[in-house]
Amino acid sequence: MKTNLSTSSPLTQTPTLLNNAPVLVSAMLLLSSMHLIFAALLRPYLPPSLSALYVLSIATIETGIFVSFRGGIRLSLFKENVWFFLAIGLLVAVSTNLNYAAVYFIDPGMASLLNQSTVLFGLALGLLWLGDRLNHFHGIGAVIAILGVIVISFQPGDLFRLGSLLILGSAFTYALHAALTKRFAQDMDLGNFFFFRLLLTSIFMLGIGLSQTTFILPVWQGALLLFVVGTFDVVISRTLYYAALRHLNLSIHALVLTLSPVLTVFWSFLIFGSQPTLQQGFGGMGVIGGIMLVTWGQIRKARGI
Repeated sequence: MKTNLSTSSPLTQTPTLLNNAPVLVSAMLLLSSMHLIFAALLRPYLPPSLSALYVLSIATIETGIFVSFRGGIRLSLFKENVWFFLAIGLLVAVSTNLNYAAVYFIDPGMASLLNQSTVLFGLALGLLWLGDRLNHFHGIGAVIAILGVIVISFQPGDLFRLGSLLILGSAFTYALHAALTKRFAQDMDLGNFFFFRLLLTSIFMLGIGLSQTTFILPVWQGALLLFVVGTFDVVISRTLYYAALRHLNLSIHALVLTLSPVLTVFWSFLIFGSQPTLQQGFGGMGVIGGIMLVTWGQIRKARGI
């Protein structure tokens, strides 16, 4: 598998916005917090596997058009890294399908909180496989953030429900995809990498969708929502996600994302009227405190303090 690819393509010249770490991370968190909200909004229109298939297909087409205008689709990149793209395409397809299915059983706020088990998987993969290192600020912040996730996530009667198990499976597969991306795609130009990742994910989602349900077309309201979700929840959100992954090591990237469910709980309350519990509130404060320590540790490390 070849990964030391040429960086002369226009697509490797990352826009200034994607090099502004605070803006990048803030935008990533905002859109990431909407992922399961979007999945829940699509519930009335289509089965989960078809919703995910349409969303990913729309995103693939949009990304392909953009990449074509920005420098062209490089088939050589896919040929040289075919097994990598097959692996992450399958992992993301499984993760997305499990996420969309889970919101049929539990509300998006709870699903997002349980989804933060990705942090535990991401930390383990980053530390044990990729050789990430945490200083004492990172370590303390990590412990506090993880404790916050545990406090939020442990809801008696929910943990072993089907929806919760689906979310845990989704969290593991997505964390594994992130680790593979960090390990093998660091030097790939972002546009072509993302296009082939979406293309393979869509192909796998087609197989999953057709195996689970009958193919149907959405009504016009559903089609409009699918376009919005594909654009914001996949194209923009995941571009920010991968750009941030290149700025941060996997462990820190995973920890920063623990702030996302706090926002999701807010959106869930605003849109669906789902009230956060006192337990979730205490866990959310732990997550925020841990993130602040991790961020401080990252700044000190960058400054050589």
